[in-house]
Amino acid sequence: MLTYIPFENPGDGASRGLRGNPLEGAIGPVNVGQAERYGSIVGGVALLAAGLSRRSLPGLLLAALGGAFLIRGVGGHCRLYDAIGASTACPQRPGVPDQSGHKIEKSILIDRPPGELFRFWRNLENLPEFMENIESVRVRDDRRSHWVVKAPGGHCVEWDAEIVNEHPGEMISWQTLPGADVQSAGTVRFTPANGGKSTLLRVVLEFRPPGGAHGRSVARFFGKDPAGQLDHDLARLKRIIESSNAGVSAAAS
Repeated sequence: MLTYIPFENPGDGASRGLRGNPLEGAIGPVNVGQAERYGSIVGGVALLAAGLSRRSLPGLLLAALGGAFLIRGVGGHCRLYDAIGASTACPQRPGVPDQSGHKIEKSILIDRPPGELFRFWRNLENLPEFMENIESVRVRDDRRSHWVVKAPGGHCVEWDAEIVNEHPGEMISWQTLPGADVQSAGTVRFTPANGGKSTLLRVVLEFRPPGGAHGRSVARFFGKDPAGQLDHDLARLKRIIESSNAGVSAAAS
């Protein structure tokens, strides 16, 4: 069963500096940093008060400008930043904030035992062999790695990720670290089938592209058919791992 579930909430919990603020992210993705937002609020209130006190057309224009700054600070979104693809808001926590990205699930039956598949996947540098959009994965230590992923227009996006949970032969979970171009997280589970001779492989991926013009481009790239792409990638994995030499290479990984 394959599902592609776009979450509805556009807010970015990782960038929130005004806790419990229902307007945050409501007018667009958060792309204004916390300090800048507080400055916009303070300045906006001052301009709004000064403008209203003048009781004139210039005063109303000043008040309108103050209101715009106030909305910018409270909502955390700047239309100018969005137009030029800029952002001063940096994610402050790893992975994908709750209800703020896209989720894809895919299951496939592979005629290899779970332990063999686990060893192949756990060597993250094997991932580009079957995941078409991954340019490279460079393992830095036992838990951290650096990913380079193809993006539209011949560009690439990069991020560092860490393995946050694993049970040998059963499951692996990973997530991006703060500052990633694309916030993402994933879990793959290896369930024995056919008496342990085969594996029901279940993959769950979540991602949230960045804001701004560049982010919209990346979102179109991921959003054109992410479920179909994952389907294609896992079918390719099945062909590789079930081939005559795959078992030897997987066991040696």
